[in-house]
Amino acid sequence: MDYDLCVIGSGWAGFNAALKAKKLGLKACLIEKALLGGTCLNTGCIPTKTLIQSAKIYTSIKKSQIFGIETKEYRFDFQKIQARKEKIVAQLRQGMQFISKGVDFINSGAGILSPEEIKVDGKILKTKNILIATGSRPFELPSFRFDGKKILSSTDILNLQEMPDSILIIGGGVIGCEFAGLFSAFGVKVTLVEKMPQLLPGLDKEVAKKLEIIFKKKNILVHTNTDASGFGVNNYAKILVCVGRIPDTSGLGLEDLGIKTEKGRIIVDDYLRTNISSIYAAGDCSSRIMLAHFARYQGILAAYNISCPDKPQKAQNNAVPNCIFTDPEIAFVGMDQDTAAKNNIDAKIYRFDFLGNGMARIKEEAEGFIKIIADKNTAQLLGASIIGPAATELINILTLTISSGLGITALKNTIFAHPTLSEAIQEAAYGDKDI
Repeated sequence: MDYDLCVIGSGWAGFNAALKAKKLGLKACLIEKALLGGTCLNTGCIPTKTLIQSAKIYTSIKKSQIFGIETKEYRFDFQKIQARKEKIVAQLRQGMQFISKGVDFINSGAGILSPEEIKVDGKILKTKNILIATGSRPFELPSFRFDGKKILSSTDILNLQEMPDSILIIGGGVIGCEFAGLFSAFGVKVTLVEKMPQLLPGLDKEVAKKLEIIFKKKNILVHTNTDASGFGVNNYAKILVCVGRIPDTSGLGLEDLGIKTEKGRIIVDDYLRTNISSIYAAGDCSSRIMLAHFARYQGILAAYNISCPDKPQKAQNNAVPNCIFTDPEIAFVGMDQDTAAKNNIDAKIYRFDFLGNGMARIKEEAEGFIKIIADKNTAQLLGASIIGPAATELINILTLTISSGLGITALKNTIFAHPTLSEAIQEAAYGDKDI
C-alpha cells in the first residue's frame, strides 16, 4: 500500500504526528516495534507519575493528624500500586487506539531502504514522506551495566514487585530526583549521587539547593560533586542508574541512507527536515530537549510541514516548560537568573515564598517559592522557576505569558481567584529587586 506519510515510532511525537496527518487528509501509517504509546506511556511519564501519586497519597496519610483526621493504622500494598499503574497505562493505550482509527498501525520494527521505501515485517511500504520519531533510551555506564536484577535502568525499576530496603541512585537529574522522592516516601533508605556540583544540573541554583535541603530533611543521603565509582554495589539492595538518555536510532539504516547524525542524534533544520528533503525527524531522537510535550509539539509541526510544503513553519523553542514531580514539585521555563547574568541582560528578579500564600498554608504545603526573571527595561518575562505545591500546573501560566510576549504588567493586571495557589504568581509580580 502507498502512503503519503509513514511515521516510525508511536510515542508522543509519532502518535500526534500521525493524528495531525490524518486530520490534514494524508494517508498515514504508524509503525511501532513495541507498544503503542512509546516511552512516555509505557515506561516513562505515565507509569512513573502514577507511582509518585501513590507515594504522595501515602505521605498525606502520614500527616493526616495535622488536619484533625485520626488514622490509627495504614500501610501500602506495592503490588496493588503496581496493578493500578498497569491499569492506567492499559486504559490510556486503549484510548490512543480508539482515537487513531483511520491511521494504519503496524506493530513491527522498521528499516528505511530509501526515501520512498520502508521494510516492515518482511514487506516493503511505499511512501512519499517519512517521519522518524523513535525516541530515546537510558544511557548505560560502563562501570554499572544494566542487568535487570540489581543494576537497573529507569525502565527496569518500573517492574519491581516489592520495595527494596535500600537503593543507590546514580544521577541527580530529573529522573533520579523523582525516584529518590518516590522511594523515600515508602520508607526505603535512599542514597543519591550526582557527579555535578548540584542536583538538577542546569537548573536555577537556589531551587536545586532548596530541593537538596528538603531531601536531607527526608533522610535522603545526597552526595553532589561525587563520582559513583566509590560506592560499593554490595552495600545496596538495588542500584538505579539514571544519568541521561540517548537517541534510539539503531537499526533504521540511517548510515546507509546518508542521514546526518551527531552522537546518535538526527540533525534536522528549523522545519524538522533531515538532509534528505522527504525525511523528517521529531522528538527525542532528534531534539536536544527531551520532553514528551515538546515531542508532541514537534510531531504536529512536522506533520503540518509535510502536508503544507509551500508554507512551512519553523519550530519555536523559546518557551518550553520543564516539570519535575518531586515533593514539592519543581517547574521552570525560559532562562534562569544565572543565564540572564551570563548574557549580560539587564534583568530583574521577582520572588514570592509560598509561606505567604493562604492556599499553600491550607494544604500544609507551604515550602518553596516562585522566581520570575524579567527584562528590567521592558518588564517582558524571560523565564521563571518554581519549587512548591502544584508547580507543574502553575508553570503553564508563566509559559503562556512568555510565549505571548507579555510581561509583569499583564500578571499584575490580571485578577487571580482567591484563595488559590496561582495568586502566588501575582504576588511575585508585585515584589521585585534587582539581580
